[in-house]
Amino acid sequence: MKNARHEQILKLIRLSDIETQEELAAKLNESGFAVTQATVSRDIRQLRLHKTKMPGGKLRYTADLPDSLPDAERFGRILKDAYVSSEVSFNILVIHTVSGLAMAAAAALDSFDWPELLGSIAGDDTIIAVIRTPEDAGSVTAKIEEIVRRQ
Repeated sequence: MKNARHEQILKLIRLSDIETQEELAAKLNESGFAVTQATVSRDIRQLRLHKTKMPGGKLRYTADLPDSLPDAERFGRILKDAYVSSEVSFNILVIHTVSGLAMAAAAALDSFDWPELLGSIAGDDTIIAVIRTPEDAGSVTAKIEEIVRRQ
């Protein structure tokens, strides 16, 4: 949920001149994300947003350069840094990660919105990904290995 909210925040500040936390919270609520001002404040800090002066002197939220990378590239880097190995059993993909990085890698994996991937559950160093069919499991594995190779 947090990753989806962060993506929406980045989209909103790209498309609109948002000047205040209250304005950002209102736009998030309109987008279907029930947030409080405290949540928005924390998100702004985590995304390293800052205010930039616009023509006319008004300020608006903008993202630092690292956060302006395409989502696929950002999430691909997370997956590459975390990935150790994977193994398929029917329509279940078990992914082993560096200790402590499984949750971040699972969130990255889920962010790709692949239709074959129904969802994932992460522990400390292991992800269980449920794939639509056993045939799709091979294709998801190949996609992951391609991301890990090219990043």
